[in-house]
Amino acid sequence: MSHLMPTYAPMPVAFTHGNGAYLYDKDNNAYLDALGGIAVSALGHNHPAITKTICDQAQKVLHTSNVYEIPNSIELADKFCKAAGMEQVFFGNSGAEANECAIKLARLYGHKKGINIPQIIVFETSFHGRTLATLSATASEKVRAGFDPYVEGFIRAPFNDIDAVEAILKKHNDIAAIMVEPIQGEGGIHVPAKDYLKQLRALCDKYDCLLIIDEIQTGMGRTGKLFAYMHSNIKPDIVTSAKALGNGIPIGACLVQGKALDLMSVGMHGSTFGGNPFATKVASTVLDVLQKDNLIERAGVLGERIQTKLREQLKDNPHVKAIRGQGLMIGIELDKPCRDAMLIGLKHGILFNVTANNVIRLLPPYILTDDEADEVVKRVVATIEEFS
Repeated sequence: MSHLMPTYAPMPVAFTHGNGAYLYDKDNNAYLDALGGIAVSALGHNHPAITKTICDQAQKVLHTSNVYEIPNSIELADKFCKAAGMEQVFFGNSGAEANECAIKLARLYGHKKGINIPQIIVFETSFHGRTLATLSATASEKVRAGFDPYVEGFIRAPFNDIDAVEAILKKHNDIAAIMVEPIQGEGGIHVPAKDYLKQLRALCDKYDCLLIIDEIQTGMGRTGKLFAYMHSNIKPDIVTSAKALGNGIPIGACLVQGKALDLMSVGMHGSTFGGNPFATKVASTVLDVLQKDNLIERAGVLGERIQTKLREQLKDNPHVKAIRGQGLMIGIELDKPCRDAMLIGLKHGILFNVTANNVIRLLPPYILTDDEADEVVKRVVATIEEFS
């Protein structure tokens, strides 16, 4: 009997090593990884540049403390802010920490405006994390159950309904921010209208509140741009990032510009491990590889290829309700719960997961070859045909 707290229900397979887009079990069976550690391993497994950086930095120093200057952290901050079009960044260890920082910034902004209890508009079918504040911002009753009382200060609106958001802003004079995922990942790969983010930006400007874009899952090139908000030609006040930023090494980031600048001062926020020499050096290499190898653009091309072929090959399957996504963030909605399809996927040597109960989620690495992308389609289609 394991001494692990039973918070997960793992699949009956364990991996000993990986290379490129493949993971291998103890019997050396190969599995095509179309989940990427849930949008983490964007550069695949055992990427030579990442592995070299890990080894090199491990021989120098892993951790000091934010009591001292950390040149690697400063280097990453400069590089990341330039690429994102932002001004400052706080480094933590996870997406939840990045979103906590964003929520705290929103409250500071509200207090700065004289609001006693600042409110943040969040959305139905959203997911922002599992700390008490980010859980309170999250919509899923499944992950919220049992953890009440929740943190106050959140007002929920329907996703992709700009009129509903403005109605809230007109009714309340205590809104400090709007917090939104550009594509809802855990909620079922919900893609809003093309002008949705631009309209939210306009509302934030009109009603003097911050626009927080949670790009924990969509960011770092997954949709074909470094951040999904770039497709809309806007700039948020705050953007959060994690997952693929470290390609498996834990790191989160909260980037700010404009109205969100200069809200924090020394001692107001911190993180023991956040921005340490090891994590920031790896993340810096990740950003270098993404840009040098044009993998962000490649993610967009691969995503279009995979979605087109999925639609062609599943168009006659009556159990497939929708195929949606952007870049290498793809959801296949079925007409019934489909967690058991993951077991069938193992038989076909393909890794994915299920979100929102009935949506097969694909988050493969950007380093796929065209043949590997086609193989993803082939194995996923075979899995769905057998399951349905």
